[in-house]
Amino acid sequence: MKAFLISLFCSFAFYANSQYYFPPLLGSEWNITPMSELGWCEDQLPPLINYLEESDTKGFIVLKDGKIVIEHYFGTFTVDSLWYWASAGKSMTAFLVGLAQEDGFLDINQSTSEIIGDGWTNCTPEQEAAITVLNQLTMTTGLDDTSGDVDCTDPECLNYLADPGTRWAYHNAPYTLLDSVLFYSTGQSINSYLFNKLSLSTGIYGAYLNTGYNNVLFSKTRMLARFGSLCLNDGTWNGTPIMTDQNYFYNMTHTSQDLNKAYGYLWWLNGSSDYMLPGFQLVLDGPLMPDAPMDVYAAMGKNGQIINVSPSENLVVVRVGNAPTNEIIFVPNVYNNTIWQYLNAVICTTSVDENSSNSPDLIVFPNPTCDAFCISDKTFSSTAKIRVIDLTGRVVKSCSNTGQIDVSNLAIGQYHVQVEENDRISETNLLIVR
Repeated sequence: MKAFLISLFCSFAFYANSQYYFPPLLGSEWNITPMSELGWCEDQLPPLINYLEESDTKGFIVLKDGKIVIEHYFGTFTVDSLWYWASAGKSMTAFLVGLAQEDGFLDINQSTSEIIGDGWTNCTPEQEAAITVLNQLTMTTGLDDTSGDVDCTDPECLNYLADPGTRWAYHNAPYTLLDSVLFYSTGQSINSYLFNKLSLSTGIYGAYLNTGYNNVLFSKTRMLARFGSLCLNDGTWNGTPIMTDQNYFYNMTHTSQDLNKAYGYLWWLNGSSDYMLPGFQLVLDGPLMPDAPMDVYAAMGKNGQIINVSPSENLVVVRVGNAPTNEIIFVPNVYNNTIWQYLNAVICTTSVDENSSNSPDLIVFPNPTCDAFCISDKTFSSTAKIRVIDLTGRVVKSCSNTGQIDVSNLAIGQYHVQVEENDRISETNLLIVR
């Protein structure tokens, strides 16, 4: 059944994208579609651009069917300026690992130790041998991310906390060691493999540079857009298959494990019934970005580096820049959602399927929040009673559903939100962060 679904998924994608535009491999040529041809609301573009500028954006691109509809750079930043991908580069690494498996260099179900050698952790030999490349791709290594430097890749920093596959945690160090997996399996550095496998065939140029323990990808903004187009077309570039292993591609861009439904192979997934975020062992209800198309999968990184891919809308949306004010900076799902709110007004449509079977009765957003939240208004009226409950069971906030609920006076941490109306009680979790 899974193989049939993947085949159907690929056939539909091919049909939908048979007229997709791909820019030349070299040069600055890139076809443009005027907003008027799409029937988009051009009068709603200035509020989007203003919001991007106010939130310290450097570059922003929207592709529709591969052609540029919106491209804007701010300040002294230009189309030729280099910028870092931060953790959005994780998704590129996932793609390269898939290519390495396709080339026969590795099997993601292999023990990592078989590839890079024993002793790369501070675990027992048995504990270490149980960790696979797949665990690294899905953030389920079980290595301890609760103390010390989560970026540290030295063996003494990598200690056992749980069995692989039993705990999801956004842990940078095991991810970074995928660079070693690629090097020892292919015999090429990650930059050489990127150049040989993608740059020559897709025009995607970039370089991973060492910054402390981390290896961070740098490129021009249009390279993020090219990578988004490659993924929107299921790993095919202008009729040339780059990744033919569609089973891997499907698993990379769909839920990869049962712990965090909003996570594939180093890609973030919208439209799931719940999600987890870095730094917290808490499951939050609702889609990751309720105002984005439900099928969006996204590469997201520190300070708001974003590649959104929406197959249903044939859209790629890219944002690079500095951290937006008062936003979560490690995985910017709240900021990304706000961009979609402005972009939906430009597109003159609402992308969200409010009848989606994945949507729970109660959604609070933004979640996490710094100072206030709202509850979904499709099921609860203004007479609904809202309670915010701390981890001791104490009600720390009680009010009616009158719009934004102010929680700026509450301490950072985990809370429970309870909504009561007409003898029906719905509950969900809430994170307050600053």
